[in-house]
Amino acid sequence: MNELLWSICLLSLIILGMIFLLKKYNQPYLIAYIIAGIIMGPYVLGVFSSPDEIEAVGEIGILLLMFFLGMEINVPDNRSLLIKPIIAQGLKIILSMLCALLVGYTIGLSANSIVMMTILFMFNSTAVVSEFLKKHNTLQTALGIVVLNMLIFQDLLLAPVLTVLKTWNKDGFNLTGILLPIALCVSFFYVIKKVRKAREITLPRTFATIEYDHDLQVFLGLLLCLGFGLIAEESGLSAALGSFIAGVIVGRVEVFNWLEHSLMPFKIFFVTLFFVSIGLRLDIEFLFENYTVIFLGTLFVLVSNSVMSAIIFRFLKHNWKESWYGGALLSQTGEFGILALSVAYKTGIIEYGLYKQGLGITCLSLLFSTIWIAILNIILKKIPSQEYTVENKFLPK
Repeated sequence: MNELLWSICLLSLIILGMIFLLKKYNQPYLIAYIIAGIIMGPYVLGVFSSPDEIEAVGEIGILLLMFFLGMEINVPDNRSLLIKPIIAQGLKIILSMLCALLVGYTIGLSANSIVMMTILFMFNSTAVVSEFLKKHNTLQTALGIVVLNMLIFQDLLLAPVLTVLKTWNKDGFNLTGILLPIALCVSFFYVIKKVRKAREITLPRTFATIEYDHDLQVFLGLLLCLGFGLIAEESGLSAALGSFIAGVIVGRVEVFNWLEHSLMPFKIFFVTLFFVSIGLRLDIEFLFENYTVIFLGTLFVLVSNSVMSAIIFRFLKHNWKESWYGGALLSQTGEFGILALSVAYKTGIIEYGLYKQGLGITCLSLLFSTIWIAILNIILKKIPSQEYTVENKFLPK
């Protein structure tokens, strides 16, 4: 018991110190969680030695994060704002394939490695980007809605991608594992359409008594969030997407307005553990042995993802300044990239060295993307701005 208390106290102390520093430079606290994980991990202090155990608990934080996003996001009445993210993500997949093919052909990578590189380019971090959008009050802007819906569409793509990776080196191919997630994706869009038309869902008055029962609030909220996530995962989709759907529905029920206050501490705690687990995975010894490849790879990911995404936003009629900001937001590879790397390594698609390099690049891109966004933001602020209204504002103050 004493060992556990020492570990938690030390983790809290490191995170608090980092938060005070990051607050001074107006940076998101996710950096503090990742750095704390690196310091506490098996390759530095060795306080925590099993990233998988902490990640398993931390994934609850991602479900809560997606649940809150579903509650907060306004489903747009304008159909173009629902179609734009699909077009944008489709273009991003094409550009990712072309970029991966170009890199693979240049340095002589195998076909398997090129496929994995394409997948890493496809997925961004919902947690990092959504926190940036909320922190700078751009979640409800036109650009914020497109970016967030792109991330949701990426979550829809996760299940088919993982199914393909799991069956890559097997004789049999599970067609049902592909068709079922696609059918559920169609159902998801149907739910969104219904919610868009019905702005508020009314429940019987008997549910109003929940507002005054705090114990019932907490456990009902957790059941809705985690239950929808479990149903989605068992059906072949990502658990995060299921929690988001629950949030979209619950957010339209007035009697559940108390949920955000009841579950917020749980969200902060579990999201912290998830990003701590990412820091725990960063092998410092391997990083120093392969620092050239990993750091150049991280820089390439940040720059190429920014450029590709900026081109896509410009194609969608955003101005260049807005497009570059959106490109910076989508510069990193996401937490789902780590999951894809793990599945690819376990099924023999990629070798151990490439798995560790990909893991290092993904962790560093999550860590450095916030700095990258801040740098591009400073540059963009120095460029003369076009006139824009409050509704069209895209850059943080």
